[in-house]
Amino acid sequence: MLINYCSTKTKPVLIALGLLLSSAVNADMTLDAESSSISFMSTKNANFSEQHTFDSFTGSLNDKGELVITIDMASVNTMIPIRNERMKSMLFKVSDYNQANFVAKVDKDLTSLAPGERKTATVKGDMTIVGNTVPVSFDVNVVGLAGNKLSVTTTKPTILSTSSFGLDEGVASLQNIAGLNSISTAVPLSFSVVFTKKN
Repeated sequence: MLINYCSTKTKPVLIALGLLLSSAVNADMTLDAESSSISFMSTKNANFSEQHTFDSFTGSLNDKGELVITIDMASVNTMIPIRNERMKSMLFKVSDYNQANFVAKVDKDLTSLAPGERKTATVKGDMTIVGNTVPVSFDVNVVGLAGNKLSVTTTKPTILSTSSFGLDEGVASLQNIAGLNSISTAVPLSFSVVFTKKN
């Protein structure tokens, strides 16, 4: 009823403002790679663990809670160039499978947290590595940030099994070429990512 008392000049302004607010609420979010990290641990010879990262990845999260994260497997970074190359060719087979994906549906309320608002959640989805898809879940802490941003951080690592993803043969090849007694087939994966709402 209020708009009936507005002038014809005011109406377009109110309509435009309404469209702007609607688009802000429903806008998709994209992963800010510069403010994000994805890491995993490897353990060799039973008790020597190292942290590695993936340096290139993308992601999106829409207002329906549909989450997609894509990792460039060729961006694996172990801080040792020859080991990077061996992982890419012998473990991840990047010539055939250059990407890993995680796809999930999260509570859409998590996509609209106010700055400073915090929630914990378990995100359940499907992860695909070297063509094998496995159900995976992550316990996360979600925090609303200023500037239409959202921080999502694992509260503890999720343990991935190399067997589940068909990676055991590659692990054995890495162990053999490096002359190791063992490489653990349990791989902890963690992440800390920031999503920014599109304008």
